[in-house]
Amino acid sequence: MAIIIKTKEEIEILREGGRRLATVLYKVKEIVKPGISTKDLDNYASKLIKEMDDEPAFLNYRPEGADFAYPASLCVSINNEVVHGIPNAQKILQEGDIVSLDLGLKHKGLYTDMALTVPVGEISKSSAKLIEVTEKALQVGIDAAQGGSKVGDISSAIESFVRPHRYGIVEVLSGHGVGKYIHEDPFVPNFGKANTGAKLVSGMIIAIEPMLNNGTKNVILDKDGYTFHTADGKKSAHFEHTILITEGEPEILTKI
Repeated sequence: MAIIIKTKEEIEILREGGRRLATVLYKVKEIVKPGISTKDLDNYASKLIKEMDDEPAFLNYRPEGADFAYPASLCVSINNEVVHGIPNAQKILQEGDIVSLDLGLKHKGLYTDMALTVPVGEISKSSAKLIEVTEKALQVGIDAAQGGSKVGDISSAIESFVRPHRYGIVEVLSGHGVGKYIHEDPFVPNFGKANTGAKLVSGMIIAIEPMLNNGTKNVILDKDGYTFHTADGKKSAHFEHTILITEGEPEILTKI
């Protein structure tokens, strides 16, 4: 798939869609607490999206090679689950957990994507640091997404920031273009060499999403066909924003 440059009209729709997505995800974040099920979080996200007359992007989305379509609106990944955890009424959040909330929104036919990792009650210092560094890594990647730069500049900036912290940078999953489809070109890895890859030009919309593990970079795909978890069982954190490439500074679209 060639990289799709968005029109001014499409960018306006995506800007509004990103604002709506951020509004929903921050509201879901507010109800995270010990004792709530991951399905409760999904139900709440679905309710909020429906109230806005929008559509959840992930519900019934079937990526290439999947045996069945994704059965929920929200991806909820706990502790050693990296991404794409399927909500379940039997999965109850516990004090000390960390939980990644990943949500996509379809507004007027166009897609935005966002994720954040939040603490459940009181968490350990190591978990808090993992969350903090992952969120900072996202901002470092966004800051590198200057018009005229290349995708590799984003990748290299994230990797250079993360390496001193000795976290595993997940390599088999990456950021991506977004807008007309939930996943578009280019791939935006969280590691790589500066001045390589596609040029960042005004009108591109990309999702940057560092995924950091408190141990090995290696991940395993669960038998459910969606959930990735760390190979060593250690915790993982994930943050994501959809951004607009301009001729200068990038613009975060998934913000209130």
